[in-house]
Order: sequence, then structure tokens, then C-alpha cells
Amino acid sequence: MNSTSINHRDAAIPSGLFRKSSYSQPQGQNCVEVADLPSGAAVRDTQNREAGHLKFPSSEWTALLRASK
Repeated sequence: MNSTSINHRDAAIPSGLFRKSSYSQPQGQNCVEVADLPSGAAVRDTQNREAGHLKFPSSEWTALLRASK
């Protein structure tokens, strides 16, 4: 997965598009949020949103989801 990019405070992804991952604990401190994008997905740390997010192209995001099942 070498085309992943880190984006800090990317205004192109509205905060409202992010949702808490279904793998995160309801009261957990170690949570991530995911935004479904037309070109793939973006992931960010719930506790540190201002740090930015990681963007994954569709092919890489699909491969990650398949591998995690």
C-alpha cells in the first residue's frame, strides 16, 4: 500500500462524512473514524482529528477490508 497519503486538515472532506468505525468500542479511547469517498476511503483518529487523516484509494481500501475479514 504505497499510494496512501496523509492529509492534514483537508477541507475537501467535510467532517460530517466521517463516522465511527464499527470496530471501535462504544466507550473506547482507541477509536477511528472512516469517511467513504468516491475514490476510496479516509481514516482518522477520533481523539486527534486535527492531526489529519489517511486516504486510501478504492483498490487498497477493498484489499484491506478483505484481508481483515
